Amino acid sequence: MSLYSSMFTLAELENVIPLVRASVPPTPQYAWPLLKDLTGVEVVVKHENHTPIGAFKVRGGIVYFDRIKRDRSQVAGIVTATRGNHGQSLAFAGAQAGIAVTIVVPHGNSIEKNAAMQSFGAKLIEHGRDFDEAKEEAIRIAAERGLEYAPSFHRDFVVGVATYAHELFTAVEDLDTVYVPIGLGSGICGVIGTRDAFGLRTKIVGVVSTAANAYLLSFTAGQVVPTNSSLTFADGMAVRVPDATALDIIRRGAERIVEVSDGEIADAIRTIYSATHNCAEGAGAAALAALIKERSRLQGRRAAAILTGQNIDREWMQTVLAGETPKVC
Repeated sequence: MSLYSSMFTLAELENVIPLVRASVPPTPQYAWPLLKDLTGVEVVVKHENHTPIGAFKVRGGIVYFDRIKRDRSQVAGIVTATRGNHGQSLAFAGAQAGIAVTIVVPHGNSIEKNAAMQSFGAKLIEHGRDFDEAKEEAIRIAAERGLEYAPSFHRDFVVGVATYAHELFTAVEDLDTVYVPIGLGSGICGVIGTRDAFGLRTKIVGVVSTAANAYLLSFTAGQVVPTNSSLTFADGMAVRVPDATALDIIRRGAERIVEVSDGEIADAIRTIYSATHNCAEGAGAAALAALIKERSRLQGRRAAAILTGQNIDREWMQTVLAGETPKVC
């Protein structure tokens, strides 16, 4: 049994499905014919852009706050750091649970993601140049104000987001490979854990940005290898310091990690829009970008790409649809 399988059982995963579905109906998974025409591969897109926050993360926040209500009822409020979707998840679920949520974002964060977090009732604080500096400030605020710090990678988040993998594996047979973008790792770890719980042989491939490749470096080295920058417009993958537990799970359960450039991600956003008329943010399109890059090794097989979210700012989407790639300084 893998390390990750020991963290949740199939019974535990299926036990949280009704909790998640009370707020998040099952999202669709479609095999789009235009993507097959492009790649020569039967490409199944898992549409996690079709949730109440437009991203997969909402599932984990629901499970996390349910655990707080049941096991840690003394918690008066939580604080976390995010580039957007993790924060929206906790803001959404915290509002439902009646627990105050404070979110630290780096300066220059997505204007529209910031607005969405605030619309769910979260208090927003800007600090630092990137996610990792915002994380340090969130930990400091937690200690100063007596709040619970909610990390981006947590067992409850993983079990929650694994419900999308349960939907995918029960709906689609004979998946050879699933491509999953990596931020801090909850999504790919949920897919690995669900694959193992079902006893499937599907290969799991992680995807990172060439400009934020700490997980690839760490996967290769066998230990956490931080980087000095993470300047990608795919902000859901803009991480400099991997989570050690997530890395261990990924190294044990993933087939490989693939890098994609911002240009390849922008191409994939355009492809998703043209082939499916769905909106994808940078991280949300990264899985398809990697699948397209590796299409020659997938001929005659069925593969899935997780469209993890759609929350791209209008200005960046306009840039992408004009045939260009957003620049990050």
